[in-house]
Amino acid sequence: MIFEDEFIKIELENSEIPWVKIFTKKEYKELSDCDESTRKRLFEAAFIVEKTMLEFYNPDKINWASFANYVPKVHIHIQARFKDDSFFPESMWGVRQRDGAKRELEIDKYIKFLKEKLY
Repeated sequence: MIFEDEFIKIELENSEIPWVKIFTKKEYKELSDCDESTRKRLFEAAFIVEKTMLEFYNPDKINWASFANYVPKVHIHIQARFKDDSFFPESMWGVRQRDGAKRELEIDKYIKFLKEKLY
């Protein structure tokens, strides 16, 4: 768990790329089920995650995803993507394209940086 408040909780996905998942604290099946305050905080946090990934990692692209078929509750995946990662340009659930470049993600530093922006 990276962060939690009354509306959301944020987790890190173990991956070769920076990958964050933002869940609503209360379980909703669809975005349209969320109350306005939760929806607002969810997207506010998602934009903060995107901006901090851009600033901290300087990726080639940011990907957002929200399928929720296996985990049927509202959550958003945000990923910093690099042209030399294992799957680019495919999604991280797609077909592996190559052995991805090894990079130091400095997760502890990133989490500290992200938390400063979320409060």
